[in-house]
Amino acid sequence: MTLLAVVIAAGWLFFTFRHKNIVIENGVVSYLLVPHGADFEQLMDSLTGNSYLKIEKTFRWAAAHENLPDNVHPGRYAVDQDMNNQQLARKLAMGWQDPLNITISGTIRTFERLAAVLSRNLEIDSAGVLSHLRNDSLIASMGFDSVSIRAMFIPNTYEVYWTISEEELLKRMCREYNLFWNDTRKEKARILGMTPLKVSTLASIVFEETKKTDEMPAVAGVYINRLRINMPLQADPTLIFAAGDYSIRRVLRKHTRIDSPYNTYKNRGLPPGPISVPSIEAIDAVLNYQDHDYLYFCAKEDFTGYHNFAPTLREHMRNARKFQRALTERLRQEGQGQ
Repeated sequence: MTLLAVVIAAGWLFFTFRHKNIVIENGVVSYLLVPHGADFEQLMDSLTGNSYLKIEKTFRWAAAHENLPDNVHPGRYAVDQDMNNQQLARKLAMGWQDPLNITISGTIRTFERLAAVLSRNLEIDSAGVLSHLRNDSLIASMGFDSVSIRAMFIPNTYEVYWTISEEELLKRMCREYNLFWNDTRKEKARILGMTPLKVSTLASIVFEETKKTDEMPAVAGVYINRLRINMPLQADPTLIFAAGDYSIRRVLRKHTRIDSPYNTYKNRGLPPGPISVPSIEAIDAVLNYQDHDYLYFCAKEDFTGYHNFAPTLREHMRNARKFQRALTERLRQEGQGQ
C-alpha cells in the first residue's frame, strides 16, 4: 500500500469514527427522542432534522460499523458536541439511554390531574396513565383500590427512563411508597392507632387546610383531638371533594348536607380515603402532630395564610369574628381603591 493510500485510509477512519461530527446549538447538551417502533431511517431523519450532524455520510458509515441500522432502540439519548460518530452510534445501538426526572408536586386531587403530572415529559400520555389508574385489577395487585390509590403516590422527584410504560411507572410508585413507609413511620402510625392509609387520609385533609409546613403539625393535632373524642372532623375540604367542584371558594350550609361518605360534617371519623395526594410534610405532620388542647382553628386576620387556634367554641367564634371584620375592611378598602 502506498503512503498516499495509507494517508487516505487513515483520514477516512478518522472522519468516520473519531471526528467530532456532532453539532449542538449553543454547546448545550441536547436530547434525541427515539419512540417505540422507529426504524433507522426515522432515526436519521431526527438527527438530520435537528441538525445534529455536520456530515451525514460519515455518521452512516459509523452506524453501519456499530450495527445500528438493525439495532434501533427507543429511548431518550443525551447528544453532546464532544461526541464523535462512533460514540453516538454505539450509544444508540446499545440502547444506552439517559434517564430524566419526574416530579410529583402541587395540589393533585383528581385522577386526571395525577395522570397529567405522572406522564409529563414521558413517551406515554396522560390518557394511557389514566386508564391504568382506573384498572381495578392492576391497582389491586399493588394493594390499593380506587378509594385508596391517591395514598400510593409520594410527592418527590424520581429518576425514570423516557420509555417507561404506564404499568412500570405505577409499579415504580408502589415500590417508592413501600420504601417511604419504613419501620419508623409504621411504628408512629401504630402508636396513633392508624394504618398508613389512615395517616395519608388525614394528611390529605391537613394538606388542603394549610400549605404552611410549620403549621401542619398544629392542624393535625386539632383533627387528632377531634378523632379522640369522636367529634366530627368538620373539614371543609372534604365537602369540596364530595361535591366534586374545586371552584368552591367558600363552603356554605348547603354543602354540609351533601350525601357522601366524605362529608365529615355528617359522618364521624376519617373519610374512606385521601381527598388529594398529601405532601411528605403533611404525612410527617400527622405522624409527629403537635400535642395541644385545641379543637378549632380559623384563618388569621392578618391574611398571612396562618391560623388562629382555640380550645373552645366560644374562643373560636371570637377568632372568626376578628377575621370577618378584617376581611370586611379589606374589601371596603379595595372598593375605595377602584
